[in-house]
Amino acid sequence: MAMGGGSDKGLTNEPNVTPMIDVLLVLLIIFMMIIPLSRKAIDVQLPDPTPTKEPPNSKPDQIVLEVLPGPTFQINKAPVDKDRLGARIKEIYAERPEKIMFLKGDPDVTYQDVIFAMDQARGGGVKVIGATPKPPAAK
Repeated sequence: MAMGGGSDKGLTNEPNVTPMIDVLLVLLIIFMMIIPLSRKAIDVQLPDPTPTKEPPNSKPDQIVLEVLPGPTFQINKAPVDKDRLGARIKEIYAERPEKIMFLKGDPDVTYQDVIFAMDQARGGGVKVIGATPKPPAAK
């Protein structure tokens, strides 16, 4: 019984794993580069759920865009047509230094309508879009 001492020049049945390791390393590098690029996110800011009371004569400077079923849109409770939404947002934010808007979606609207409203807001010059919190449940 001879143990592989190196003097025999016979055939060996050992698989060559070097090319397989090379392929695996290339695939690992490809996946490491693709995964961070595939992440999509929308940055939102939520207002304080327990706001402080404002003085009675203060002018509210928050703009709230509501998306209602239909789809119908309201900016600070004033109805706006879908065709006119982008132009109306541009009018509002033309002279405003702060480009912040809060978006409030009805539970019965489609995701597509909310994204349409967000696109129109971005096109109208809004830099930050916040989501309004859910109203507290009635007890």
